[in-house]
Amino acid sequence: MKSHLAAAALILAPGLAAAAETELSSRIDRVTVYPDGAVVTRLGKAELMQGASQIVLRGLPSAIDPASIRVEAKGGGSFAVGAVDVRATPGEAKPVLDAAMEEKLKVLREDKDKLEGGIAAIEAKRATIERFAQTGPDKLGPDGKALPVTDWPAVFDAIGTALVKVQDELRGQRNRLADVEAEIAALERARPQPGRPGAPKRDVAIAVEAPQPVAAEFTVSYRVSGANWTPNYEAKLTTVTDKPEIALTRRAEIRQRTGESWDDVALTLSTTRSAGGTRAPELQPMQVAFFEPPSVYESRPRTTAAPAPMVAARAKAEAEADAVAQMKAQESQRAARPAEVQVAQIEAGAYQANFQVPGRASIPQDGSAKTVVLTQRKAEATLAARTVPELEQKAFLEAGFTHEEEAPLLPGRVALHRDGTYIGMGQFGLVAPGDKVELGFGADDRIKVTFAPVRRRENEPGWLGQSRTDLREFRTVVKSLHARPVKVTVLQRMPFSENSAITVETIAAQTTPPTEKQLGDKRGVSAWTFDLASGAEKEIKLAYRIKWPGDRELTFEQQPLPGPSPVPLPMPR
Repeated sequence: MKSHLAAAALILAPGLAAAAETELSSRIDRVTVYPDGAVVTRLGKAELMQGASQIVLRGLPSAIDPASIRVEAKGGGSFAVGAVDVRATPGEAKPVLDAAMEEKLKVLREDKDKLEGGIAAIEAKRATIERFAQTGPDKLGPDGKALPVTDWPAVFDAIGTALVKVQDELRGQRNRLADVEAEIAALERARPQPGRPGAPKRDVAIAVEAPQPVAAEFTVSYRVSGANWTPNYEAKLTTVTDKPEIALTRRAEIRQRTGESWDDVALTLSTTRSAGGTRAPELQPMQVAFFEPPSVYESRPRTTAAPAPMVAARAKAEAEADAVAQMKAQESQRAARPAEVQVAQIEAGAYQANFQVPGRASIPQDGSAKTVVLTQRKAEATLAARTVPELEQKAFLEAGFTHEEEAPLLPGRVALHRDGTYIGMGQFGLVAPGDKVELGFGADDRIKVTFAPVRRRENEPGWLGQSRTDLREFRTVVKSLHARPVKVTVLQRMPFSENSAITVETIAAQTTPPTEKQLGDKRGVSAWTFDLASGAEKEIKLAYRIKWPGDRELTFEQQPLPGPSPVPLPMPR
């Protein structure tokens, strides 16, 4: 017999309220983790007595959602499952302190007190010597009389020797105290935290009725907060072959602080967000009216964010050293056969994807990360170089590939490697199956980029009402040092205006026609894409003129990009 029950939809029957209780001993068998929670499934067995009774599952976390509790049951004979009663109970503090660690902490604290006392005594000794040194030789002789001049060097030497000795003692004591304090701090960080007395728990009471005693098996599932998983990726680009290739590994970091142990469980990761909204938000009507300026204007200083930091030279040197070490290790293990990596089984549906982690896993309840491999695949890559010379006079290698897996790539960080060298961290947005993905793999040192303003001419109005103009012209030169042709994209910008009194026009005679006048939805950003042969160079010119009323001043305000807010960058002057 099997019964399904939605806990929140039932009311406990009055006749069962005072029924005898039997505790259900259970274990966690499987867990489905979502980006914002988890569903835990427990298995348990109980011997049902004849008549009405209650099966009680005790000590569940207080963070469970009572409305999410589901009960399934089966047994060797007939019985009925009734209502489910969820009740809060005070938790019990568990003795989790380590006796050996506590004893060691006690000894260290006693040592700390002794060292602090010794330091205080030495400091008092030093103060006494310093006060003695402040007494002139004219008062150090017998009966407070002057000390003979011949004895002064001996006194000075004695005072100096005493101060040096005291200072050495003080330094040694302070060093020992610092070591003891560091050891105490390390032990306190590793010290198990005692259970919180009275931390609330949940008990689940399941009403049952059997015409005769029967052995029954129960499956209880519930949703709990305090758990999540986040994706992270690793992309390894290989360019030394005739066909460049990207090896993409998808991993998941799982964390949980639910208050219960997940030991040796079957683990499933789902892309569904179980705690988010289930419908699209309501859009409020918007009314447009004339702006009424306030009577007092507040002047606020304009702030400019600092430009994004450059990659440190030390990080580059460390990456190169890691690459050398990795190459040596690969040479020494050419005959070794790499181990196979277990990956998850994907169940892709129309609206979500589930990853069934192979085997069974244990997830600690202290919030530390458990990392599992979900998928691994290789894809043919297309290489290109991209440069933004106005901001940085260098080109960056980009590799693109098509995502052909069943499950989408969720937003997350990606560790980038190029020909065995770690390059840095990138970022994935949401990538659907079939979408094209482009990743940056660091600076391309075999492409030389130069950028310079060629001319700037701004007129000043000679009389009232005359217009002002600002003409700017820039020149970019890209040269390839590669042994084979390479595809290059140059990005440059020119201001745009939404005010009819300000006009911005391109000077066609001094501008190289762009491949794309507007790059996507970035207004004022143009792109020049071309194939550059080995040893060849390409010149890009851009010239524009801004015209506005002579009695007004201009401001240049950078517009936010789609997605996360970027760091503002300066306009060329």
